[in-house]
Amino acid sequence: MTRVVTLDRFKGKTSVFEDREHAGELLADQLIEYREDPLSLVVAIPAGGVPVGYVISSRLGLPFTLALTRKLHVPWNQEAGFGAVTWNGVVEINETLVSQLRLSKVQVEEVIEKEKNDIKRRKKEYGLGEFPDIRDRHPILVDDGLASGFSMIATLKAVRKYGPREVTVAVPTAPASSIERLHAYADSIFCLNVRAGLFFAVASAYVRWHDLSNGEVKDYLKKIREEKKR
Repeated sequence: MTRVVTLDRFKGKTSVFEDREHAGELLADQLIEYREDPLSLVVAIPAGGVPVGYVISSRLGLPFTLALTRKLHVPWNQEAGFGAVTWNGVVEINETLVSQLRLSKVQVEEVIEKEKNDIKRRKKEYGLGEFPDIRDRHPILVDDGLASGFSMIATLKAVRKYGPREVTVAVPTAPASSIERLHAYADSIFCLNVRAGLFFAVASAYVRWHDLSNGEVKDYLKKIREEKKR
């Protein structure tokens, strides 16, 4: 059975985090049992998951790496997605939404190919090597929030390919429906701000919110590499 950890004081509320780093601090407090655990590591989904994961990694003394998972964007609406693709080829598609949008097979394949190329470009730009060996280890998958949850499901399936001992999801905010959707894939789920309702926006959980640039992601990676040398 999946363990789910939430905070009652944040349930159903908006504007509960000052920014992503503040959310990371609060998540780190809940993840304290993994502090300096030699088997655990933080695996952040860029871009938004990077500052959250950076703080968790720093506070708990855990290694940090990236999971290059990309949303499959609706061709005429880059803010919306119909699934996700990962660095190691896992594709997760919201078939119900694809049908509702009347996306053709050709359109879907074109988007998948485009995002795969973007993953290759980002891997080079971020200076990443191969994904680390996590066999019998404990990856903690971090993002700045879940919407539909399909990107996280794709990432969970992707890391399972490497034979981890267990997998934890740690996110500041998510709708209750997406938390439920993850039960089949995660051993533990930490989500501080769970909300319900027809409309959900990750940004609503934050006082200060902006889309992170590639430059900002690289700045965080630089800080992590410098801290590792100390």
